[in-house]
Amino acid sequence: MTNNTCPICGNDTFSKVFDCKDHFVSGETFEIVECEKCKMRITKDFPAENEIGKYYETSDYISHSDTKKGIVNAVYHRVRKLMLRKKAGWIEENTGLRSGKLLDVGTGTGYFAAEMKARGWDVSVVEKNDSARRFAEKNFQLTAFPSIDDFVKKHAPEHPETFDVITLWHVLEHIENLNDTGYQLVTLLKTGGKLVIAVPNCNSYDALKYGNLWAAYDVPRHLWHFRKEQIEMLAGIHGLYMTDVKKMPFDAFYISMMSEKYSRKKFPFIRGMMSGSGGLFSSFSDVTKSSSLVYFLEKE
Repeated sequence: MTNNTCPICGNDTFSKVFDCKDHFVSGETFEIVECEKCKMRITKDFPAENEIGKYYETSDYISHSDTKKGIVNAVYHRVRKLMLRKKAGWIEENTGLRSGKLLDVGTGTGYFAAEMKARGWDVSVVEKNDSARRFAEKNFQLTAFPSIDDFVKKHAPEHPETFDVITLWHVLEHIENLNDTGYQLVTLLKTGGKLVIAVPNCNSYDALKYGNLWAAYDVPRHLWHFRKEQIEMLAGIHGLYMTDVKKMPFDAFYISMMSEKYSRKKFPFIRGMMSGSGGLFSSFSDVTKSSSLVYFLEKE
């Protein structure tokens, strides 16, 4: 896909930031560019929707495969158990609800959706990847759809404004058509409902430290690279306003360990833990230095 205009501000002039390598699958190099007006970063000429699937075809892609191979992924699984409870608490805190209708977009293998279901929420999920979707259906008995379009065809316009909460945990950066998807999600959201978006933060301590080796650039799977300002602008386009921002405290450790691995330095686990600690401490005084941020957006 050739990006001629910025999806956030409509500007058509970009400057090159640097080249990034796909360390996960292909070994190919992709260019990161920045909008000269709103500073949104974009993976230039990313693969089209019908071609990008091959860049996810690895057992190491943990959100699809649920792999526990290697020390980094083992740590990921332990931390996830803690974060599932924290995420659920954030939802209940920000909505004031202890149950309701929730749509989890890009559910992966379904662990967060299962946590909310166990708490009494009526949960539907969207997951594009076939094997991850089957895992979620089989292991957690979730109602799963392969795309937002598929869900909308079956439930809208007969049932617009269906959901109290829609969540995208590290999903928005993968979605090709940001504004079309935004319109669909807002249509499905009740007035006063919350859209919860977690994305990597390219203004974070670890992003600035590692530069083009920062693992959360994750080209070409990550198409868009956000700061808080671009999420606020995108929210405004779709009639949403930001009510809260949370940091994901453990992401800096995982991302730093992966970034150290990509740099081919010795002892990536230890070095990553040290870097992650630096990122965590920096986020105590400034949340926008957190490796990943969770944005709570309310429908006006």
